[in-house]
Amino acid sequence: MIIYGVAVLAACLLAGMIVGDALGALLGVESNVGGVGFAMLLLIVLSDRMRGAGLFPQHSAEGVLFWSAMYIPIVVAMAATQNVVAAVGGGPVALLAGVGATALCWAMVPVLSRIGGVEEALPPIADHAEV
Repeated sequence: MIIYGVAVLAACLLAGMIVGDALGALLGVESNVGGVGFAMLLLIVLSDRMRGAGLFPQHSAEGVLFWSAMYIPIVVAMAATQNVVAAVGGGPVALLAGVGATALCWAMVPVLSRIGGVEEALPPIADHAEV
């Protein structure tokens, strides 16, 4: 059922928030550090393992797919709640971390695109007029 997929998503989110809060406490930061990221990684690993074991049928996966379509607006809303002005005003570290992470991602695109070798191109999509 679809509700089982949503339940798996909710459990992963709660686990990710707990890990993010614990990591924030360990680092001495009064904030959640990477909770949503940990939740998404846990969801990917857990859903893959459950699918491999036959415990995650297609209907359950549809519950996760629904919320994955909502993921970007949710992350944007969460980012909007962060105090960006205070972070940048506190020092150049926040700005340097953002620019550094972006530059690293750009630099890794060619490296990652070479992994796996060359594959055969996908067949062209048939025109709607021919169908």
